[in-house]
Amino acid sequence: MALTTTDVLETISRLNAESGRKAHPLYRALEDGGLNRAQLRYFCLQNSVIPLYNHNLHGRMYVSCPDPEFREKLAEVGYEEATGRIYADGIPHYKLYINHAKAFGITREELYSVDYCAGADTVLLFLSDACDRFIEGVAAVMLVGEAQGPGSDGRIAQTLQREHHLSDEEVAFYVVHDKADEDHGDVGRFLLEKFVKSDAERQLMIDVAAKSNKIRRRMYDEVWSNMQGLA
Repeated sequence: MALTTTDVLETISRLNAESGRKAHPLYRALEDGGLNRAQLRYFCLQNSVIPLYNHNLHGRMYVSCPDPEFREKLAEVGYEEATGRIYADGIPHYKLYINHAKAFGITREELYSVDYCAGADTVLLFLSDACDRFIEGVAAVMLVGEAQGPGSDGRIAQTLQREHHLSDEEVAFYVVHDKADEDHGDVGRFLLEKFVKSDAERQLMIDVAAKSNKIRRRMYDEVWSNMQGLA
């Protein structure tokens, strides 16, 4: 039986629920609380592999997108990431992350010289490669990564403020992405109906989404394990 757009979206949604970040103990702890500052500092350093190097993802998707009108939408995403002028009061998203890191005593220089764990390196390499092929980038980044932020990022911000007394500025990265990623990730149906024409391509998107969750989870496993002995 041929796969439909609804089949693809429902399957990826199920994969996100079963093996995505919200099902992992690392993100449950980030949302629910109980982590100490040393643990959060380590997570902040390792997690920077995406916000500091996001241009490797959306930039490649812009180049690989076959449609000039949708490239305009991707340009808006890249513009927001680079300038923050749509959602973040003119603060680029990487600077939002730098401001967040300062709350844990991390300098800009430290952020840009992190010795990433193998899992973090693998996530960036996989996502950068996937984005060279447009529909794979859509599956790996928009339908997996960005789709899982809304709700979760807001709860993380609230927990950090409640337990560690971070300021609004220091949690702005999570607050902005709680909204911005909702808009970025909400184009799944449009993208599938416009660009994904064959059953093989629909199955490819499911396979890439499954792999994206798997590789991200390996990173979460490694980061979570390394956090356990920190105090």
